[in-house]
Amino acid sequence: MKRSLQNNIRIIYLLGFFHSFMVVIPVFVPLLQGYGLSMSQVLQTQAMFALTIALCEVPSGYIADLWGRRGAVLAGSALNALGFFSLLWADTFVEFLVYEFMLGIGFSLISGADLALLYDTEVYLVEHNLPGGAGPGKSLSRLISVEAAASGIAGVVASLLLIFSLDAVVLVQAFTGFAPLLLGFLLMEVPRPVAQAGHRDNARRILELLLFGKPVVLWTACAIAVFGLLAVYVFWFYQKYWEFQGIPLEWFGYIWAAFALTVSLAARYASALEARIGTRGILCLLGVLPVAGLLGMAFGAGWAGVLCGFALQLTRGLSMSLFYEALNRRVPGDFRATVNSLVSLGVRAIFIVTGPVLGYALDAYGVTSTVLILVAIFAPLLVVVLVPLIIRISREEAEELPQVVPAS
Repeated sequence: MKRSLQNNIRIIYLLGFFHSFMVVIPVFVPLLQGYGLSMSQVLQTQAMFALTIALCEVPSGYIADLWGRRGAVLAGSALNALGFFSLLWADTFVEFLVYEFMLGIGFSLISGADLALLYDTEVYLVEHNLPGGAGPGKSLSRLISVEAAASGIAGVVASLLLIFSLDAVVLVQAFTGFAPLLLGFLLMEVPRPVAQAGHRDNARRILELLLFGKPVVLWTACAIAVFGLLAVYVFWFYQKYWEFQGIPLEWFGYIWAAFALTVSLAARYASALEARIGTRGILCLLGVLPVAGLLGMAFGAGWAGVLCGFALQLTRGLSMSLFYEALNRRVPGDFRATVNSLVSLGVRAIFIVTGPVLGYALDAYGVTSTVLILVAIFAPLLVVVLVPLIIRISREEAEELPQVVPAS
C-alpha cells in the first residue's frame, strides 16, 4: 500500500495534466460563435457551468471528506468524459448548456478532492518518513504548474488541429476526455481518521474554522476568491479581446500556450520568489500586476495589448500557488476538501450573476470600455483583501516568534 501511496503523487500530476489538456478551450468562443451564439450567450453557458458548480461544490467536497477522495475523483472524471463526448453532436445553445451542466457536476466532484488527496498523501509520507514526496507545499505548486503546462500544450495542439478544421479539435477533445477516468482507477485512498460527528456539528466546525479560527484563513480564502474571479473573467475574455486586436484565429492556440506556460512557471517558482522578496513584497506585487496588465490591455494596440495579458497570467500562477498552499497548510485534514470547495464556490456563485453581465458589456459597450470597468472594480477589491492579509500574516509571524526572556 505504501508503494501505491507514493504513486498517488505521480498519478495526481497526470490527472491534473489531462484535466487541463482541453484543446477545445483556446477556440471555444469562436466555436460557439460559429454556431450562431452571441458573447452574451457564450457567457450564459459559463454561468450554467458556474451555477451547477455552486449547487454541487460544497456537497461534493463534503462527500469527498466523509466517503473518500478517490471515489469523488472517479465519479467526476466519468461525468467529464461524457460531457466532452457530447460535443460530437452539440450544435445549439441548449445542447451547449447541457454540456456545461455535465462538466459542472464533474468538476465540482473533482475540485477540492484532488488537492486534498495530494496534500493528504504528502502529509502521510512525511509523517511516516517515507520517500517519494516533495512536501505538501511544493506538491501543490507543482500540480498547478503541471495543469498550466497542460493547458499550454493543449493550445499548441489546438492550433495545429485548426489546420484541418474546428471539428478536428472537437474530435480530439471527445476522446482525450476519457484519460482522467482511466487514471483515476490507479489512485489509492490515504488512511486518515474520518470525522464521527454529525453533519450539523461538522458544518459548525467548518464555519468556526473559516470565520472565527485563524484570521489568516478567512483573508486567504477571500484573496483566492477575488483573484480567482478575475482569472475566470479574463479566461473567457481573452479570445474576444484577441479578435478585437485583429489577431488571426490560427494564432489563438499559440498565444494560449504562451499564457499557460507563464502560469506554469509562475506557480513553479512562486515559493522561491516569496523567499527572495518576502511575503509582504510578493503580496504587493500581486496587487500591482493585474491592474497594470488590464490598463495595458485597455490602451495597447494589436500585439502590444496582447502582451500585457502576460501580467495577468503571472498573477494567476503566483496567487494560486501561494494562496492555496497557505490555506491548505492551516486547514485540518478532516475538512480540507470541503474548505477548498467552499472557496471555489465563492468564485462560481459571483460569476453566475456577473458572467452574463460581462458578456452583455462586451456586446453593448465594446472591449476597451469593458476592460476599464474591470480595472475600476478590481483595483479597490485587491486593496480590500491584500492589506488585511498583509496585516494578519505579520501578526501571525510575530506570535510565532520565540519569546525572549530578559536576564534578571
